[in-house]
Amino acid sequence: MILGHIGARKGSKGVPGKNFRPLCGKPLIDWSLDQLLSNPRVGAVVVSTDDPQIYDHAVARGALPIGLRPAELATDAAPKWGVWQHALAAGEAAAGQPVTAFLDLDCTSPLRLDSDIDAALDLFEAERPDMVMSVCEARKNPYFNLVELNDQGGLKVSKELPGGVWSRQAAPKVWEHAASTYVVDPEYLRRAKTIYEGRVIPFEMPPERCTDIDTPFDFRLVDWMMGERLKGEHHG
Repeated sequence: MILGHIGARKGSKGVPGKNFRPLCGKPLIDWSLDQLLSNPRVGAVVVSTDDPQIYDHAVARGALPIGLRPAELATDAAPKWGVWQHALAAGEAAAGQPVTAFLDLDCTSPLRLDSDIDAALDLFEAERPDMVMSVCEARKNPYFNLVELNDQGGLKVSKELPGGVWSRQAAPKVWEHAASTYVVDPEYLRRAKTIYEGRVIPFEMPPERCTDIDTPFDFRLVDWMMGERLKGEHHG
């Protein structure tokens, strides 16, 4: 069984209450929740939250009742990995059957398409890695135009190669970790302490579908982008 998961903390320093704030007419979490509940490959869905309003809403929509997230997993500093481990164990117990893949959709990245989820699941099934992680090509490259201070307080390229890199095309390809879509092997999730211990492979998405909401500006931007997409679908 594929277990779909969304993590949605109550607090947010950047955008208070953002996970339940309306975006294009429905709570932000529902853009991801709808995708999990409507995907025929997803056997069950859990929402890990410390917010009773979000929890009751999710369970009413069809998520498994796993209870509120433990307090130690509800702080700013709580790592995503521990939240996932708890959600996997609670979801497996509530569903009463073993999980074959743990599919996490990030609540604050609602612009992914249904086809992105299926493509990530297909990649996981084809490659059998420890984890598939969404990425997008980075706008800046540490071999070319990301800089940091050297010991003398002057600038140097962050990642230096012999002879230097003088064009973007010549630089090794790097991606941004796009907090959007993850597929994790349950055995790896139970065993590992952090994300990158095992074989984590990239699932590349276009940058315009990876915009993550961290600030009020991001919220306005994603609301506008989603509105443009919905207008296109309406006219299409």
